[in-house]
Amino acid sequence: MQSHSDSKPGGATLVLFETEHLKANIRTALAEAGLSPWQRTFLSDVLSKLERYGNRARLSDKQLVKLNEILGGNGTRRQEAVATSRTTRHKRRTRFRTPSFRELRWWRRRLVRDVMVVALIVMVGLLYSLFETGPVQSFVGTVGTSSHAMGPVDQAFSITDGDTVHVVGERAGTRLVGFNTPEKFSPQCEYERKLGERASSRLRELVRSPNLQLTKVPCACPAGSEGTDACNHGRSCGVLRVDGRDVGQILIGEGLAVPFICEGNRCPRTPRPWCRQQS
Repeated sequence: MQSHSDSKPGGATLVLFETEHLKANIRTALAEAGLSPWQRTFLSDVLSKLERYGNRARLSDKQLVKLNEILGGNGTRRQEAVATSRTTRHKRRTRFRTPSFRELRWWRRRLVRDVMVVALIVMVGLLYSLFETGPVQSFVGTVGTSSHAMGPVDQAFSITDGDTVHVVGERAGTRLVGFNTPEKFSPQCEYERKLGERASSRLRELVRSPNLQLTKVPCACPAGSEGTDACNHGRSCGVLRVDGRDVGQILIGEGLAVPFICEGNRCPRTPRPWCRQQS
């Protein structure tokens, strides 16, 4: 009887058995006297495995050594049934299988679903950005010299709403600090929307003054988050003065804004009392 081996990647050897010859040798050994109870039990177990699995049966290196000792120990029988493997474990070869039509249809549906989910996420992000910053107004003013360490700022800017301006050339707007105006893009009621429009119009009137100064200031955000979406949705922070007066204080005095004071790196809940005032 011959033993065959099929080399696998990584140096492992797949052991194959000519099962009928091997089973005959084991039956012959079991019929003879002189075997210890342990040897008889071991051969019976191997025979049972061969009868159950046929040439798909696999034995470990230790089992192969014991078979050599028992079947070839008296010098009259050669061990022809086994070949020692280089490793005690091996992986089955991966066979390429052409996917069925049902599997291809499932993958196509899954791809379409994933694309739709990604498109929905992008759409929600765009809508959120629109309602958060709003469309840029047509009025353009001039930003004066900033006293912040960022250096001088001398650029055109536009009005976004009553408490946000956008410096031309910057990625995001600048949130004016110290006050909060009614929302006109995502109001909680119609009264807030109308008041938000009035606040934007009033700020547009104020910045027509030739004496404007926008001072960039640190945002009240956790350290390292400024400039990211986690801090004011990526907006910078600043103070806008018209003829030396903070526009926030002007809008608060006219009932178009309420105080909104942050301390350190934390801000209180954004005040939006307008709908409650109406009721």
